[in-house]
Amino acid sequence: MKKHTAKAVCLLLAGISVLLYSFISGKMPGKNSDTITIEGGRISGIKSEMSNVVSFKGIPFAAPPVGELRWKAPQAVRPWRGIKKCDSFGPSPMQAKPVPFMVYTSEFLIPEKPISEDCLYLNVWTKARKGNKKPVFVWIYGGGFTSGGTAVPIYDGEAMAKKGIIFVSVNYRVGVFGFLAHPELTKESPDNASGNYGLLDQITALKWIKRNIVAFGGDPDNVTIAGQSAGSMSVNCLVASPVAKGLFNKAIAESGSMMIANPMMKTSNLAGAEQQGLKLAQAVNAISLKELRKVPAAELMKFGGHYSPIVDGFVLPKPVAEIFAEGKENNVPVLIGWNADESFVAAFKSKEAFQQQAKEQYGPDADQFLKYYPSNTDEEAKRSQIKLSRDMIFAMSGYKWAGIQSTQGKSPVYLYYFAHKLPATADYVKYGAFHTGEVAYVMDNLKFLHRPWQPVDFKLAQLMSDYWVNFITSGNPNGKGLPVWPKYNTRSYPAMVFDKSAAKQELPDKEELEFMVTRK
Repeated sequence: MKKHTAKAVCLLLAGISVLLYSFISGKMPGKNSDTITIEGGRISGIKSEMSNVVSFKGIPFAAPPVGELRWKAPQAVRPWRGIKKCDSFGPSPMQAKPVPFMVYTSEFLIPEKPISEDCLYLNVWTKARKGNKKPVFVWIYGGGFTSGGTAVPIYDGEAMAKKGIIFVSVNYRVGVFGFLAHPELTKESPDNASGNYGLLDQITALKWIKRNIVAFGGDPDNVTIAGQSAGSMSVNCLVASPVAKGLFNKAIAESGSMMIANPMMKTSNLAGAEQQGLKLAQAVNAISLKELRKVPAAELMKFGGHYSPIVDGFVLPKPVAEIFAEGKENNVPVLIGWNADESFVAAFKSKEAFQQQAKEQYGPDADQFLKYYPSNTDEEAKRSQIKLSRDMIFAMSGYKWAGIQSTQGKSPVYLYYFAHKLPATADYVKYGAFHTGEVAYVMDNLKFLHRPWQPVDFKLAQLMSDYWVNFITSGNPNGKGLPVWPKYNTRSYPAMVFDKSAAKQELPDKEELEFMVTRK
């Protein structure tokens, strides 16, 4: 009897250990779901026994863009027989091996494997049933248009789906595979354009959602696109693009847009991008497009160069800022913002060098510039360079978009400023409210990010995710029990500042942002 009792206790303890590990790691036990029918055939997912959310991972939304389909607009899904088990993420898009850097530990990166050109897969998390009409949230990842994927741990959709929305995350091609332009590619295209294949992937996924999300209990007429960093820039492009018209009715942009020239992006038009493509073909000794398509992926990635969205005459007929200035963007409510400490300064200048640079770049306005970005000591100059990097890469473009939306747009814009310094060990505390730091809060996914969380962090994650879900549902982030978040305007510049709590304030750094934007 004692032997059986001891065995039962061991089994019980083992079960508790599995549950504890699952809770900490975010990998809750689940079981196969009922099947549903979508374009291509039938699929099954995994139902979480803890939340009743069903996840369908690795759903193909287009044919693999390989071989002759490399550098072509996405083609129709290839049907399959039987039931396709969608229980794991599809391959991440082709890119360099993910390696932790700065504050970006493994929770911010795709898994090392699988990575492939065959990457056009999406994922759905839902508690709804067919016949429901739940709002749909479509997540577009960042990564500088050179990296990223939906399998990044902090992008898990279960927590948001528990709150009553359908969560969808979408893979798109990056780097040379997502944004290469070439005269021969332009010539063979029915749209007389090349280069924006990553954006076309996103648009194709949105069209797939329009046709198929009903099967998951979603409302195809209530779709919010959202993204962070390059994903936020993608959202801005989609709001500007006539090709994406009618595919969504709300947009969330976290840290980035294309409203101002980004110093990280070197090529912005089709002609310049085609020249970049010709140089690549020459470097790999490909004298024809057919030969270029046969070059191994690893070989193509050896030849550097930054590839990102361009004005191609089709997806983007004009520069994004020009489209907005003419009022030709897709008219949707927008939630937009950035973080206090997001910066990528590789090396810091001394106070003297920083002051000299200010005089050279800003001439008679240098004194005003140095008022906003002071440099009386080397340490002060360092802090100003961090702030300037944030403003030029992320904040200025968001500030300009919010200003145009509030004065010229027909739909409201809500602006946030994420100032909360994530709790961290000594190695990471210097990064503060860093780039991407808000994502785990927005998605209520702190359990996937290994930091010394405090109760205030969990309360902030609950608060922010509630705001986001409200906006996804109705286009307005406000709701019962939440501090009032006013629409943004250029009279009082109200922003919701997220720190240890949420509070409406005048937008921090408004004067320097206005100074910088008016000089662009």
